[in-house]
Amino acid sequence: MKAILLAGGAGTRLRPLTFNTPKPVVPVFNRPLLLYQLDLLRQVPLLDEVILSLNYQPSRIKELLGDGHDLGLKLRYVVEPTPLGTAGALKYAQRYLDETTIVFNGDVLSQVDLPSIVQFHHERAARATIVLTPVEDPSAYGLVETDANANVQRFLEKPTGDQITCNTINAGIYVIETDALDRIPDETNWSTERRFFPELIEHNERFLAFVSSGYWIDIGTPNKYRQVHHDIMDGLFLAPPFDNQPAGTALIAKSAKIDKGVKVEGPCFIDEGVVVNAGSRIGPYTVLGRECTVKDNVQLDGSIVWPHCQIDPGANLVDVILGHDCQIGKDLVLRPGTILGDKSVVTENDSSGA
Repeated sequence: MKAILLAGGAGTRLRPLTFNTPKPVVPVFNRPLLLYQLDLLRQVPLLDEVILSLNYQPSRIKELLGDGHDLGLKLRYVVEPTPLGTAGALKYAQRYLDETTIVFNGDVLSQVDLPSIVQFHHERAARATIVLTPVEDPSAYGLVETDANANVQRFLEKPTGDQITCNTINAGIYVIETDALDRIPDETNWSTERRFFPELIEHNERFLAFVSSGYWIDIGTPNKYRQVHHDIMDGLFLAPPFDNQPAGTALIAKSAKIDKGVKVEGPCFIDEGVVVNAGSRIGPYTVLGRECTVKDNVQLDGSIVWPHCQIDPGANLVDVILGHDCQIGKDLVLRPGTILGDKSVVTENDSSGA
């Protein structure tokens, strides 16, 4: 059995963070996003290869993940010549797939029980199985309606209040019999949700839903990207590096250098090689990537700072996200919600930081 991760998107909703870093390898703490999905796929005993369907900056992803040997999985990279949509990407990779394929959307993090989903798919002799997750506010999503026997009835895109008949949405995880992809035309932009799945319903193919109430999040926006860090630190999503830590842990790498008098309030994460100078405060839900330097009297709260950044004396950052190699000038106060791309420099006289 093989799995395919649809990781070809440009991550436009996370810009400017994704101008130089493809979304699949955006760091969650000190791990690329894709590693959390590979953790989940390792649960499936018969899985022997994971195919990464790429288009945007594929070489960056290959450099970080390699052949998968160190991850305990064989990885194959398939690069689309042009963006082909979610179903078009599956069709393009079809020649590498076995009879049954697990499909993951590239920006989903979840704790679903994949072996049970595969078993359900096979026991019910489904052509395709879609994982659904319940949400509190269905109006913000496309709904998936099912009958009492878990047969998928229809997809309803962003319904109005009077159209809401259920609270289950597409979780972006599927199990598909690979020959069902035969109906997709070659080298054509084709949508799984708008074309492929509705055609299964139209042709009365056995298309089933598996409802999972486990943790699920789409991290494609800055707010959701922040939230997944909070959820991991709070134990709502059991994942590295906090999966074996008690609530409220301030997780500090051994090689980090924290001066005496620095106030560190958990939960937070301070990676390898970080230096924090005297008088600074590292507040709850702060993430400091490797080899960052935090000078004297800096205040950090709820901010995510990617590796190799420097924050100069007296700066104050609340709910800020900084890309790689940024420099924040002396005494600057950045507005909550500020997001800066790689190598940004904000100086003392830059009004954008006031």
